[in-house]
Amino acid sequence: MFLKRIELQGFKSFADKTIIQFENDITGIVGPNGCGKSNVNDAIRWVLGEQSVKSLRSGSSMADIIFSGSEYRKPVNMAKVTLVFDNSTKVFDSPFEEIEITRQLQRSTNEASYFINKTPCRLKDITDLVMDTGLGRDSLSIITQGNISSFADAKPEDRRLLFEEAAGVSKYKKRKKISLNKLNQTKENLDRLQDILDELERQLTPLSRQAKKAEKFLKLREELSKIEISVLAEEIESLNSQIEKLQKSLFENKTIYTSKEASLSKQDLDIMDLRKEMYALDKQINELQGEYTKAMEESYQLEKRKVELDEKRKYAMSMADNAKRKEQLKTLVDEARFEYFDHKARFDKQKAELELHTKNMNDLKSKTQRAEYEFRQSNDVYQQLLNQKQILENLAKQPFQHQAGVRAIMSARRSLSGIEGVISELLKAHNNMANAINAALGGSVYNIVTTDERSAREAIRFLKKNRSGRATFLPMTVCKPRFASNNQQLIASNCNGFIDWACNLVDCDEKIWGSKRSSVGKCIGN
Repeated sequence: MFLKRIELQGFKSFADKTIIQFENDITGIVGPNGCGKSNVNDAIRWVLGEQSVKSLRSGSSMADIIFSGSEYRKPVNMAKVTLVFDNSTKVFDSPFEEIEITRQLQRSTNEASYFINKTPCRLKDITDLVMDTGLGRDSLSIITQGNISSFADAKPEDRRLLFEEAAGVSKYKKRKKISLNKLNQTKENLDRLQDILDELERQLTPLSRQAKKAEKFLKLREELSKIEISVLAEEIESLNSQIEKLQKSLFENKTIYTSKEASLSKQDLDIMDLRKEMYALDKQINELQGEYTKAMEESYQLEKRKVELDEKRKYAMSMADNAKRKEQLKTLVDEARFEYFDHKARFDKQKAELELHTKNMNDLKSKTQRAEYEFRQSNDVYQQLLNQKQILENLAKQPFQHQAGVRAIMSARRSLSGIEGVISELLKAHNNMANAINAALGGSVYNIVTTDERSAREAIRFLKKNRSGRATFLPMTVCKPRFASNNQQLIASNCNGFIDWACNLVDCDEKIWGSKRSSVGKCIGN
C-alpha cells in the first residue's frame, strides 16, 4: 500500500486544483520556506479525520483552512482534498484496487462532507477503514515537528498505544470497548426491564379488579342499551298512536272541510244567480218606472182634456136650441170618456205590474242579504276548519314542535305515571270558539295536567335528568277553580259583544274540571 496521488483544491495555499503524483521512488517533498510543504502534510491529516484546528494550524475555526484570497486572487467557497491509495495488496478491507478518500468543506454552511470512492459516507466510516493500517490519526505514519521528542519522553502506557496502532491491535480493542459498552447497556436495559416487570406485578391486582369492573360496565351498558331500545320502542308506539289519532281527526276535518267547501261553492253560485235576477228586475223596474212616468203624463193630459170637454159640454148645454150641436157634443163626450177609461185601465195595469215587480225586487234583496249572511257564516266556519286542518297537519308531522319539554314528556308519558295530557288536547272548544279560546289561553295551551304533585315532580326530575327543556305542570290536587265575582259578572254582562265566560265555552272530562276553571275561569268570550 502506498499513496499514489493527492488532489487539492481551495485548501490553504492551494487555490486552484492541484494534483501531486507520487511514484514508487519518491521519498519526500522539498522546497523553500513558505512554499506549502507543511500544507500537504496538513491536507493528508485533514482527510484522514483530523478535527483539531490547532493541529492543522488553521486559525480559530475549521473554515480558515479554505483559501481566503490574496492581493491578486479572490477567496474561494470550498476546500476539497482527495487521497488515492494503491490497494493491490488488500491492506484496506475493500475489494477495490484503488481507494479514493475525499473530504470537502463549504464556507457558507461550515459543513464537511466525506466520500469513499466518490460514495458519500461518515467520518466514522473513514476512521474504521484506516484503523490498524498505520494511517490512524494518532499513529506514527505522520510525524510532525516535535513528535519525535514527545515520543521519546512518552510514558510506557502512551508508547503502548502507538505500538498497538502499528501492530493492528487497536481495532480489536476498540471493538472490545464497543462490545463492553453494548453489554453494559444491555445489562442496564435488563435491570430496567426487571423494574418494569416488578411494577407491572404490583399493578396486576388493581388491574384485575379494574378488568372485572370493566366487564361489569360492559354488561350494564349492554343492558342499558336494551332498556333504551325498549323505551324508544314504547315512545315510538306512543307517538304512532298519537299520529293515528291526529290523522283520524285530520281525515274527519278534511271531510267536513270538503263538505263545507262544496256548500260554499253552491252558495256562491246561488248568490251569483240571485244577483243576475236582481239586475234583470232592476232593469225591468227602470223600464216600468219609465212607462209609469209616461202613463202619468198621459193621465195628466187626459184630465186636462176632460176639463176642457166639460167646459165645452157646459157651453153646449147652454145652447139648447141647437140640437145638432148638442148631439155632436154628446158624441165628443162619449169619445172622451171612453179614451179616459181606456188610459185609466192601462195606467192601473202598469201600476199593478210596477207594484208586483217592486215586491219581487224586495223579496230578492232579502234573499240576497240572507244568502250573503249565510255565506259569511259558512266562510268563517271554513276558515276555522282550515286553521284546524293546518294545526292538525303540523301536529301530525311533529307534535309540540316548539315545546321541547312538552314533547319529551308526551313521548315518555307511558313510562311516567300520572300524566293526563296537555290543555290543548283536554279542552274541546265549542263551534266558532277555537280561535278565541286559544287566544285566551296563550302559552297555557301547552301546560301539562298531572294527577297529583308527585307525578309533576317526577316529570320535572325526568326533564332535568335528560336535559330535555322546560314544561309547566298543573297538578289536579292543587289547581283551584277561579270564579268571577258578582261585580265582574255584572260589568261583563253589560259590555258590548259579550257572549259568555270562556269556561262555559269549552268541554272537558269531569276529573279535570278544576284545571279547566284554573286555566280559563275568569276569561271573557266576546
